[in-house]
Amino acid sequence: MSPRYRLADLTWPEIRDRAAAGALLAVPVGATAPHGPHLPVSADTDVASALCERLARSRTDVLVAPPVAYGCGGAAGALSIGQSALEAVLTELGRSACETFGRVLLVSTHHGSAEPVARAVDRLRAESRDVRAFAPHWNGDPHAGRTETALMLAARPLAVRDYRAVAGGARSAPEPWPPLRSCGVRAISDAGVLGDPAGATGAEGGVLAEALVRALSEKIERWHETAAA
Repeated sequence: MSPRYRLADLTWPEIRDRAAAGALLAVPVGATAPHGPHLPVSADTDVASALCERLARSRTDVLVAPPVAYGCGGAAGALSIGQSALEAVLTELGRSACETFGRVLLVSTHHGSAEPVARAVDRLRAESRDVRAFAPHWNGDPHAGRTETALMLAARPLAVRDYRAVAGGARSAPEPWPPLRSCGVRAISDAGVLGDPAGATGAEGGVLAEALVRALSEKIERWHETAAA
């Protein structure tokens, strides 16, 4: 039987022992935010959690924390705590986690959280805590299109309303990412979609998820090498 990897399923002595043996804590950082008419508002959290759990199943030195399910950026259906609050939450969470774990990894899949995640990591590292962040990137449409829909079909297929899927694109803007990060996808797309979800499959999402997990595992190996140097 493989060891349990969800922190919430463990007792405190089990957590203590796993941390003492060198396990790192992976924290999924998602959001509650619109992802078109076909994906649940939990999509960012679901994808971050799925990647962390795939990572933990592939190696014995990873435990997965309960996700941070709130980000920043407002629109109908979103629950936002704002950038300052998110930065504060991640900073305090990192401080607490580092009391037990030697290393903490934030796995963030919500573009709107990029800046507060980076600031929290910078602050924690300035305090001599070994905290890093990983924000998976993929080619293809960036938000609720084919790629993200495929990842959701691999992670939570029953949550995908494929019969409601529509294509969407950004309204004219010189650079879509700043308004997307500050105000959410509805600031640049009425449908809440950037791309076309048509043709997405769970098999495609599974292949991409495995590639992202390999990249994440390689990051951890480099982290090990840096710590040992």
